[in-house]
Amino acid sequence: MKLGVYNAILHDRPLPEALKVIADLGLTGIEINTGGFLPAVHVPTFDQILESDAARDDYLAIFDGTGVSIAGLNCNGNPLHPRREIGEKHAEDIRRSIRLASRLGQGRVVTMSGLPGGEPGATTVNWVVNAWNSAALDVLDYQWGVAAEFWKETDRLAADHDIKVALELHPQNIVFNTADVYKLIELTGATHVGVELDASHLFWQQMDPVAVVRELGPLVFQAAAKDVRINTENAALYGVLDNSFRRLTADENRTNLGGDEWANEWPKNSAWDFVALGRGHDTAYWTEFLRALYDVDPNMLVNIEHEDVSLGRIEGLEVAAKVLRDADAALEESLNVTA
Repeated sequence: MKLGVYNAILHDRPLPEALKVIADLGLTGIEINTGGFLPAVHVPTFDQILESDAARDDYLAIFDGTGVSIAGLNCNGNPLHPRREIGEKHAEDIRRSIRLASRLGQGRVVTMSGLPGGEPGATTVNWVVNAWNSAALDVLDYQWGVAAEFWKETDRLAADHDIKVALELHPQNIVFNTADVYKLIELTGATHVGVELDASHLFWQQMDPVAVVRELGPLVFQAAAKDVRINTENAALYGVLDNSFRRLTADENRTNLGGDEWANEWPKNSAWDFVALGRGHDTAYWTEFLRALYDVDPNMLVNIEHEDVSLGRIEGLEVAAKVLRDADAALEESLNVTA
């Protein structure tokens, strides 16, 4: 397998410096953001690469001799958002990322399935958490229709360019668990749409990432190494669907998600937190996670995503990289023993 880093945490420095950070961690891959919620900071010549072989070759030359190569593109966003300035922008970013991946000799684009509004003419998204009433199922029927149309079209584009599109199973999206994956494939007949197995979002939903990998098998195209710690005392009081977020003001440091939508401040007494690998689940667990991925594809791309706010950018990557390397070494040793 190829172990690397999703580059968003390194957007504070130029690409060559980011590559050195990753190489110094003992990792060999970089998953590069190419639009959606975040700008394509490390692909400043995006438009030129789509048109010019010289621009493409100049960009790829940046990686020569670094020991780090591109390990997929990432375009997480909401291509189904009912507001055109967000939905159409993110949808086009996905299409452009598929074309860019083809130009760069890549085979994977990571994104999200998206989430529409609850009815025609809606201006805000509507995530049905628990469809216990018939009106909620009406909303879901409408949303699945919107999703199926978009992903049928996108799957055709991906197939034309020989690119696999890997959907992160992220809540507040139409596809966020195993049953949803199967439903999307059934509705669209997709051959080039599958899953990016980000364990973190499965953990807090009380799912088992290893079991999900085993279940989905070849539909798992890529993986993210990110951990979650359940804060049991708070979870016992608030549950994992706690909405105690605070709206950040315009004069605070905040992340734009498209249009006039922004990421909120995380709950103070959170039921769960994103943490670096090993701070929620030990190395033995991550060894079994890698084993499950290896059984699907020995060349699986597995990239660290760092969102542990208690650790600095490099500090968090160092903690996660050590756990990931140790898990990989343990897997390799066990495979040699059984060979």
